[in-house]
Amino acid sequence: MKLTEKQKRFADYYIETGNATESYKRAGYGEKGARANSARLIANDNIRAYIDKRIAEKDEKRIAKQDEILAYLTSVMRGEHQEEVLRGVGEGAQTIDDIDVSAKERIKAAELLGKRYAMWTDKQEVSGEATVKFEYNFGDEDGESD
Repeated sequence: MKLTEKQKRFADYYIETGNATESYKRAGYGEKGARANSARLIANDNIRAYIDKRIAEKDEKRIAKQDEILAYLTSVMRGEHQEEVLRGVGEGAQTIDDIDVSAKERIKAAELLGKRYAMWTDKQEVSGEATVKFEYNFGDEDGESD
């Protein structure tokens, strides 16, 4: 996937703006034929692959993964995390202090971790096989019923 410098700039501007024509101009290609040529560049397999790769990299940095969430909840539960709170210092002024996370928040983190690992459940899943046999008695052998 070898791209020219202009193609890379075009792709980067396109990721930033979402506008192919504007990205074409900003990358240094010029005004003439910007609309048609920008559509051609977007359709280029190498440029499309570069754009998809860059977007995936940005999403990886931006979106928390499962392990990161579990590590955060664990640090809160263990009291290793602090939160910022505003504290009045007089005459309408405030300062920001770091305090330990409350017991309520630590319990909530433990609860979320417990749910993740299915440590307690209200519903129980039971599996197996069963045979049900129904017998009907509509009368005696003579055909008479009681």
